[in-house]
Amino acid sequence: MALEQKLNLRLSQRLVMTPSLQQAIKLLQMSRLELQEVLTQEVVENPVLEEQDEIQETAEAVAESARQTEDPPPPPDPTTPPAEKERDSFEEIDFHAYFEDYLDSAYNPRQYQEEPEEYSLENVLTRPEGLPEHLNWQLSMAEATPEVREIAAYLVGNIDEDGYLRVSREEIRGEYPNDADAAAAIALVRALDPSGVGAFDLPDCLLLQLKSLAIDNPLIETIIRDHWPAFLNRQFAPLAKTLNVGMSEIQAAFEIIKNLEPKPGRKYSSDRTIYVEPDVFVRKISDEYVIQLSEDGLPKLRISAAYRRLLRSGNGAIGSEAANYLKDKMRSAIWLIKSLDQRQRTIYKVAESIVRHQRAFLDHGIEHLRPLVLRDVANDIGMHESTVSRVVSNKYIHTPRGLFPMKYFFHSGIDSSTGDDVSSLSIKNKISRIVQDEDGRHPHSDARIMQKLRAEGIQIARRTVAKYREELRIPSSSQRKQNF
Repeated sequence: MALEQKLNLRLSQRLVMTPSLQQAIKLLQMSRLELQEVLTQEVVENPVLEEQDEIQETAEAVAESARQTEDPPPPPDPTTPPAEKERDSFEEIDFHAYFEDYLDSAYNPRQYQEEPEEYSLENVLTRPEGLPEHLNWQLSMAEATPEVREIAAYLVGNIDEDGYLRVSREEIRGEYPNDADAAAAIALVRALDPSGVGAFDLPDCLLLQLKSLAIDNPLIETIIRDHWPAFLNRQFAPLAKTLNVGMSEIQAAFEIIKNLEPKPGRKYSSDRTIYVEPDVFVRKISDEYVIQLSEDGLPKLRISAAYRRLLRSGNGAIGSEAANYLKDKMRSAIWLIKSLDQRQRTIYKVAESIVRHQRAFLDHGIEHLRPLVLRDVANDIGMHESTVSRVVSNKYIHTPRGLFPMKYFFHSGIDSSTGDDVSSLSIKNKISRIVQDEDGRHPHSDARIMQKLRAEGIQIARRTVAKYREELRIPSSSQRKQNF
């Protein structure tokens, strides 16, 4: 069989993600703060892009208009001798006298340390003090032998963010066989601030706090040490009978334990506050809702006029290599500006569709929040669901009802007797309100909550009620029951 080469012409369609399209998609799903950082970086890297403020734009427009209206200058007279070239004012500066203080000697970094700054940048904390730093600071001032201090440092390194010791006594003994030093180190760490830190479990943490607060109550200690599961499940009547005390004493112990801190390390949490700036503002003017995109802090980009004129002059003025470089940067800048404009238009369309679908929520509150899915908005504005998903990702909208993530308005629905679907978020709000209004001695079961919702016309199953209750982190009826 002979091998031969052939050329075949074949026509086919393929979906290709060009770099420009990838950039547009990437910009679309960015938050406003992320976009601001990217645009600032683009202005730095692309010489063709420049930031334009309104004052400068107005001044340039006035100057351009004046140039167009003024009369052209008369042609020069060939008999007139050329005027003497004006001296550059830069030449009149005596640089030697200006820099003589710096030219006499080399740079000395210590010559400016006589008067230190009142607020040094090195003294500014970049983040709040965490629990490990707080404990190590106390440990550095504690009186202890080097052996005990070493074990205590090991223990502090194994304390989690809630303040609990995540190594057992056996593991500590395996690392440090000297029981006396290990016991002294454990006692040292458990005596540090905040009270309750270094505990092995929750009952141990509560006992440490009672000791720190000097609360001498044998009943509370007995409950925590020997009857904690029954107390945690609110079996107060059997507990009172077992301990041979009255319900009033159990109630007093309950109030004291309830006010103790189950997570002593929480106050030193290193989680920083994340400040949210809305991308869209919805304001009500008369009977209409007006949508306004937030562009505060975003640079107003334009193509540099100087580089445009340079490219119009042709390759002879700047060379072919420089011209190709500027053309590439020009294409990149134009596509970036178009992508930004398309991004803003898309966000506006999605926000407008959300307002149109959730008008009842904006007028009357969460009880009137409608079920909404991405497909509804996509069909409304004539775009794909993936585009809508990218738009609502990491975006926030400020409404007369408060500040919400744009994803907040997208929820599934539950059938109702009126024929209209009810948003799952509205149902969760109803469940939360039913639990808040219940009698603590006779809390509503999931079946009872289901009956109450069905009485309002919401067709919901008991397992769905249990699912929503767990998502709301509401305990079961047996755990909510108060036997006082």
